Amino acid sequence: MSRTKPTLIYDGDCNFCRRWVARWKHMTLDRVEYICSQDLGDRFPQIDRARFESSVVFVDAKPYEGAQAVFRTLAYAPKMRWALSLYRSLPGFAWITEAIYRLVANNRSVFSLMTNWFWGDSSDPSSYYQARKIFLIFLGLVYLVAFASLWGQIQGLVGSTGILPAKEFLEQIQSLTGSGQFWRAPTVFWFYISDGFLVFVCLAGLGLSLLAIFGIFQAPVFFLLWLLYLSLLTVGQDFMAFQWDILLLEAGFLAIFFAPFSGRGKSSSSSPVSGVVLFLYRFLLFRVMFSSGLGKLVSGDPLWRGMEALNYHYETQPLPTWGGWYAHQLPHWFQEISVAGVFFIQLLIPFLIFAPRRIRMWTCMVIVVFQSLIWITGNYGFFNLLTLALCILLLDDAYLRKMLPEKLFSQKSPGSDQRQTTKVKQLAVDLLAVIVISIATLQYLTPMLIKNFKPPEFISDFNRLIRPFHLVNPYGLFAVMTANRNEIVIEGSDDGQTWKAYEFKWKPGDVKRAPEFLAPYQPRLDWQMWFAALSDYRYHRWFQKFLLRLMENSPSVSRLLRENPFPDKPPQYLRAVLYRYHFSDFSAWQNDKSWWQRERLGLYTPVMKLKPSKEF
Repeated sequence: MSRTKPTLIYDGDCNFCRRWVARWKHMTLDRVEYICSQDLGDRFPQIDRARFESSVVFVDAKPYEGAQAVFRTLAYAPKMRWALSLYRSLPGFAWITEAIYRLVANNRSVFSLMTNWFWGDSSDPSSYYQARKIFLIFLGLVYLVAFASLWGQIQGLVGSTGILPAKEFLEQIQSLTGSGQFWRAPTVFWFYISDGFLVFVCLAGLGLSLLAIFGIFQAPVFFLLWLLYLSLLTVGQDFMAFQWDILLLEAGFLAIFFAPFSGRGKSSSSSPVSGVVLFLYRFLLFRVMFSSGLGKLVSGDPLWRGMEALNYHYETQPLPTWGGWYAHQLPHWFQEISVAGVFFIQLLIPFLIFAPRRIRMWTCMVIVVFQSLIWITGNYGFFNLLTLALCILLLDDAYLRKMLPEKLFSQKSPGSDQRQTTKVKQLAVDLLAVIVISIATLQYLTPMLIKNFKPPEFISDFNRLIRPFHLVNPYGLFAVMTANRNEIVIEGSDDGQTWKAYEFKWKPGDVKRAPEFLAPYQPRLDWQMWFAALSDYRYHRWFQKFLLRLMENSPSVSRLLRENPFPDKPPQYLRAVLYRYHFSDFSAWQNDKSWWQRERLGLYTPVMKLKPSKEF
């Protein structure tokens, strides 16, 4: 009997077989014919019917059974041809897979239950059209928050009368690097730099973010967003040296290859979803979570190893919330259990990011709850929002339809769309995957796991070459816990006797002012003040510049503060005093409504006189 296409024969009475055959049909489309053995009739009389009870049989030029039959079937799915290649060429692969096949075939009822538990009750392959759409909206929202946050701060931070003027920074880079200036410090501000242009770039970022949110030409828009944010990060110097900044750049760069290139409409929503980039996003989420846990473990910090870190964390973190104040009041035993929970979530849960779909759903829920608790107790800019956005890609369209209102899914997910990515784009994506996985694994993860491990020299050289673009980054928050909270209070005086404090907008100052919720907004000067208090002021050039700007009464810098006690003219004297801050307890709060208690440690800087020299 002549045949026009290969045929897979399976046991129609086996629920396990029917389920997986249904998935394979979606993957191979009409390239393979599927027939259950009970409906075979007189076809293939040369094959013993008893063979169908113990194995699927793939018939092409000749019949094949077991794992080889499965791999030959999946070879007709464009993205699964590699499996048959491994079966044919990798030593031991055929023997191992055939042994696994026999194990499954002899225990089909057990594996049928396991399949339902791991993959859910749907036999359709996972699609990610709606997941991609929602993720890109969230990523656009993160960009919107990031640019909006910088808009009101950028002139005070790096403007011409700001703390670290961007123009001076670029001039220094140019004097050091000459013609290699753009590669050393990639930024559009090489073409033009002014206070107005700094603000314009922030506003342009806001406008592009809205285009990304509304799905208009997302791929080129995300490229421009990445370029503009990289430009701001480069000239932002100390004030842009946060992990969520580089995380946004890495996630934003991947979005260039993940997002549809065309404008809004059916052609945009049905453009192929890159499985390679989807994996890179999950790998990014894995690295963010796992590196944070591993860093705590390998740092040797006694507070983490002694399960005491959370007794200190809530009050010593940079910008706590009043939720963190309440969390600090919890009993010691609860804090120890919480530390164990942190290690469990950051060291074990991340591996489930690569698990089957139902396990990924529960992994997503765990990470969402974990990030929400961090959000409630501390202000970490847009870090939590961006991490939650990455969690969306752990869910496929089927789960999202169950979880979100139906009106969000006005278009049916084009799961049967089989248009292929262009060869040039696929080559670029594959090359990106090799770069990201190689550098992240060999340059950052493996040295944390293996002491004295040295990555291959060519990996280190290439990593140094692309590092200014932040395409692949190391992650890990709070590897070493701060046991004490020191705060810097800056004071001015006209007579050297009576001192008035400069009040910051968000960082602890007035002990009766409650810690506030401000994330995803990030006050970058307030954050840097936390870092400054950890060491001597002479290690922080930006802090010295900040004091000079206060002596000049710079309007752009004053706008970064809650209160300038010398609004009309600068003080004759300026000093910085170091205090030790602690959260108050319930009884102290009830007595005088104080959220903090503090004790004076001494001067942080010498007393400065008006019009000091430019060096301390």
